[in-house]
Amino acid sequence: MHFLIVEDEKLAARLLQRKLENAGYHYISMVHSVAEADSWLASNKVPDLIFMDIQLSDGTAFDLLEKRDIPSAIIFTTAFDAYTLRAFKENSVDYLLKPIIEEELTNAIDKYLSRTSTVYDFAEIRNLLTANHSTYKDRFTVKIGQLLRPVEAKNIACFYSAHGGTFLRTIDEHDYLIDYTLDQLSSMLNPRDFFRINRSHIVQLYCIQDIAIHSNSRLKVSLLNLSNSDLIVSRERVGAFKDWLG
Repeated sequence: MHFLIVEDEKLAARLLQRKLENAGYHYISMVHSVAEADSWLASNKVPDLIFMDIQLSDGTAFDLLEKRDIPSAIIFTTAFDAYTLRAFKENSVDYLLKPIIEEELTNAIDKYLSRTSTVYDFAEIRNLLTANHSTYKDRFTVKIGQLLRPVEAKNIACFYSAHGGTFLRTIDEHDYLIDYTLDQLSSMLNPRDFFRINRSHIVQLYCIQDIAIHSNSRLKVSLLNLSNSDLIVSRERVGAFKDWLG
């Protein structure tokens, strides 16, 4: 495999190169600016994987991506987390914060290798997206004492399992027990709007406020207007979650 490092801090570039070599990868090229990267990509075979700093001396990684269509997979490396959402929209495998931990670097490469060597769940996602939307459940009936109340799906921030039951949480922070499992809900909800981020939570797209890098190549999701709503996207779901975000 051929790796390309795009990093304006030469010491950081050499350190990353050394970590990659320690992991057994030796076919590595390095450039140190947007201009150098653009020139290198114009005259060399496309690398398999690019490690790209975001803030470079003559611009940002996104300047390069806007200028040139790069088919390579990308792992962003940066000291800042302000670009997380935009990075997800690119062809990115992962987003590593400096200083880069060797375990997280290895996990990111493993993630890239798993994408190239296995059939991903894109077919499943595509089938869900193209299915008859009229079959999706857009209303749930909950019990409040002796009363029944309809709750529109658009007013549900998330579904979660706890204490042996399944609950929905509304956007105004009310929790109601329902008679479905998360597995059942996964096929009942419109996949354009809802995504199962781990074994115990399904979240609604329009209620996501922030997404942050979490440990071990996972992500942390915060929901709008909800207290105690930091939820973790499981490592094996991160790739599909990024594709779902669009």
